[in-house]
Amino acid sequence: MDASSSGLDRGALSPGFETVYREHHAFVWRSIRRLGVPDADVDDLVQEVFVVVHRRLGEFEARSAITTWLFGIAYRVMQEHRRRGDARVRREQQVEVGRPPTEPDRRLSRVEAVGVLDELLERLDEDQRSVFVMAEVVKLSAPEIAELTGAKLNTVYS
Repeated sequence: MDASSSGLDRGALSPGFETVYREHHAFVWRSIRRLGVPDADVDDLVQEVFVVVHRRLGEFEARSAITTWLFGIAYRVMQEHRRRGDARVRREQQVEVGRPPTEPDRRLSRVEAVGVLDELLERLDEDQRSVFVMAEVVKLSAPEIAELTGAKLNTVYS
Protein backbone atom coordinates (compact mmCIF):
# COMPACT_ATOMS: atom_id res chain seq x y z
CA MET A 1 0.00 0.00 0.00
CA ASP A 2 1.49 3.36 -0.96
CA ALA A 3 1.22 6.61 1.00
CA SER A 4 -1.35 8.14 -1.31
CA SER A 5 -3.79 5.23 -1.02
CA SER A 6 -3.60 5.27 2.77
CA GLY A 7 -4.38 9.00 2.96
CA LEU A 8 -0.95 9.72 4.43
CA ASP A 9 1.93 11.64 2.93
CA ARG A 10 5.68 11.33 3.42
CA GLY A 11 5.87 7.95 5.04
CA ALA A 12 2.78 8.38 7.22
CA LEU A 13 4.32 11.37 9.06
CA SER A 14 1.51 13.74 8.18
CA PRO A 15 -2.11 13.14 7.19
CA GLY A 16 -3.27 13.73 3.63
CA PHE A 17 -5.02 16.97 2.75
CA GLU A 18 -8.44 15.34 2.29
CA THR A 19 -8.20 13.78 5.75
CA VAL A 20 -7.16 17.06 7.37
CA TYR A 21 -9.95 18.94 5.60
CA ARG A 22 -12.62 16.38 6.48
CA GLU A 23 -11.59 16.00 10.12
CA HIS A 24 -10.76 19.63 10.95
CA HIS A 25 -12.91 21.88 8.75
CA ALA A 26 -15.43 22.48 11.56
CA PHE A 27 -12.61 23.27 14.03
CA VAL A 28 -11.08 25.84 11.66
CA TRP A 29 -14.51 27.38 10.96
CA ARG A 30 -15.27 27.74 14.69
CA SER A 31 -11.80 29.12 15.38
CA ILE A 32 -12.10 31.79 12.68
CA ARG A 33 -15.58 32.73 13.91
CA ARG A 34 -14.49 32.94 17.54
CA LEU A 35 -11.57 35.17 16.61
CA GLY A 36 -14.19 37.79 15.80
CA VAL A 37 -14.38 37.52 12.04
CA PRO A 38 -17.80 38.69 10.79
CA ASP A 39 -20.08 35.87 9.67
CA ALA A 40 -20.03 37.13 6.09
CA ASP A 41 -16.24 36.61 5.90
CA VAL A 42 -15.81 33.34 7.79
CA ASP A 43 -16.19 30.95 4.83
CA ASP A 44 -13.74 32.95 2.71
CA LEU A 45 -11.11 32.89 5.46
CA VAL A 46 -11.63 29.18 6.11
CA GLN A 47 -10.98 28.62 2.41
CA GLU A 48 -7.80 30.73 2.64
CA VAL A 49 -6.67 28.64 5.62
CA PHE A 50 -7.07 25.41 3.68
CA VAL A 51 -5.27 26.85 0.65
CA VAL A 52 -2.30 27.46 2.97
CA VAL A 53 -2.73 24.00 4.53
CA HIS A 54 -2.71 22.39 1.08
CA ARG A 55 0.45 24.26 0.13
CA ARG A 56 2.31 23.65 3.42
CA LEU A 57 1.04 20.28 4.67
CA GLY A 58 4.32 18.62 3.71
CA GLU A 59 6.08 20.98 6.15
CA PHE A 60 3.98 19.84 9.13
CA GLU A 61 6.40 18.07 11.48
CA ALA A 62 3.96 16.87 14.15
CA ARG A 63 5.93 18.59 16.93
CA SER A 64 2.54 19.79 18.18
CA ALA A 65 -1.05 18.71 17.63
CA ILE A 66 -2.34 19.32 14.13
CA THR A 67 -5.09 21.49 15.63
CA THR A 68 -2.42 23.77 17.10
CA TRP A 69 -0.77 24.03 13.67
CA LEU A 70 -4.14 24.69 12.00
CA PHE A 71 -5.07 27.31 14.58
CA GLY A 72 -1.75 29.06 13.99
CA ILE A 73 -2.50 29.25 10.28
CA ALA A 74 -6.06 30.44 10.97
CA TYR A 75 -4.76 33.10 13.36
CA ARG A 76 -2.27 34.44 10.79
CA VAL A 77 -4.89 34.41 8.01
CA MET A 78 -7.26 36.37 10.29
CA GLN A 79 -4.53 38.90 11.10
CA GLU A 80 -3.73 39.40 7.42
CA HIS A 81 -7.43 39.79 6.66
CA ARG A 82 -7.72 42.56 9.24
CA ARG A 83 -4.58 44.24 7.96
CA ARG A 84 -6.00 44.29 4.44
CA GLY A 85 -9.10 45.95 5.81
CA ASP A 86 -11.43 43.44 4.19
CA ALA A 87 -13.52 42.99 7.31
CA ARG A 88 -17.06 44.19 6.77
CA VAL A 89 -18.72 46.54 9.23
CA ARG A 90 -22.13 44.96 9.20
CA ARG A 91 -22.80 42.06 11.51
CA GLU A 92 -25.30 39.32 10.91
CA GLN A 93 -26.82 36.99 13.39
CA GLN A 94 -25.73 33.43 12.94
CA VAL A 95 -28.51 31.16 11.73
CA GLU A 96 -28.57 27.87 13.53
CA VAL A 97 -29.10 25.11 11.00
CA GLY A 98 -30.20 21.65 11.97
CA ARG A 99 -31.38 22.49 15.46
CA PRO A 100 -34.97 22.03 16.50
CA PRO A 101 -36.75 25.30 17.20
CA THR A 102 -36.73 26.36 20.82
CA GLU A 103 -39.44 28.14 22.72
CA PRO A 104 -39.22 31.94 22.29
CA ASP A 105 -38.01 32.72 25.82
CA ARG A 106 -35.07 30.31 25.65
CA ARG A 107 -34.16 31.52 22.18
CA LEU A 108 -34.26 35.14 23.31
CA SER A 109 -32.09 34.33 26.34
CA ARG A 110 -29.50 32.62 24.14
CA VAL A 111 -29.47 35.54 21.67
CA GLU A 112 -29.08 38.02 24.55
CA ALA A 113 -26.26 35.98 26.11
CA VAL A 114 -24.41 35.78 22.79
CA GLY A 115 -24.92 39.52 22.36
CA VAL A 116 -23.50 40.27 25.80
CA LEU A 117 -20.51 38.00 25.18
CA ASP A 118 -19.88 39.64 21.79
CA GLU A 119 -20.04 43.09 23.41
CA LEU A 120 -17.55 42.07 26.10
CA LEU A 121 -15.19 40.54 23.55
CA GLU A 122 -15.41 43.66 21.38
CA ARG A 123 -14.10 45.71 24.31
CA LEU A 124 -10.86 43.74 24.20
CA ASP A 125 -8.21 44.81 21.75
CA GLU A 126 -7.42 42.38 18.93
CA ASP A 127 -4.45 40.79 20.72
CA GLN A 128 -6.32 40.29 24.01
CA ARG A 129 -9.33 38.82 22.21
CA SER A 130 -7.15 36.43 20.23
CA VAL A 131 -5.31 35.21 23.32
CA PHE A 132 -8.61 34.79 25.19
CA VAL A 133 -10.03 32.68 22.34
CA MET A 134 -6.83 30.61 22.14
CA ALA A 135 -6.83 29.92 25.89
CA GLU A 136 -10.50 29.62 26.77
CA VAL A 137 -12.15 28.40 23.57
CA VAL A 138 -9.50 26.48 21.65
CA LYS A 139 -7.83 25.39 24.93
CA LEU A 140 -4.25 25.95 23.78
CA SER A 141 -1.55 25.89 26.43
CA ALA A 142 0.33 29.05 27.37
CA PRO A 143 3.52 27.85 25.61
CA GLU A 144 1.51 27.16 22.43
CA ILE A 145 -0.06 30.64 22.61
CA ALA A 146 3.35 32.23 23.14
CA GLU A 147 4.72 30.38 20.11
CA LEU A 148 1.77 31.36 17.89
CA THR A 149 1.71 35.02 18.89
CA GLY A 150 5.42 35.61 19.39
CA ALA A 151 4.72 36.90 22.90
CA LYS A 152 6.88 36.06 25.90
CA LEU A 153 5.53 33.21 28.00
CA ASN A 154 5.20 35.40 31.12
CA THR A 155 3.16 37.89 29.10
CA VAL A 156 0.77 35.12 28.08
CA TYR A 157 0.38 34.04 31.70
CA SER A 158 -0.45 37.60 32.76
